[in-house]
Amino acid sequence: MKVEKMVLASITMKRDNVDGGSPIFICDTKEEMDKVAANLEAILDGISHALSDELYIIVKH
Repeated sequence: MKVEKMVLASITMKRDNVDGGSPIFICDTKEEMDKVAANLEAILDGISHALSDELYIIVKH
């Protein structure tokens, strides 16, 4: 099974910003969000997109 076109993870500083079926990573600072997003990109073989200053998603295209 090949996974295509889906949200793999969400990274946020505000838990209220996200809901749903993908893993959610809550961070305390923007720097922590950047680090988590970069690591998850590599681990999950996905692409990080900043939807706002407080929300990133990792997607598979």
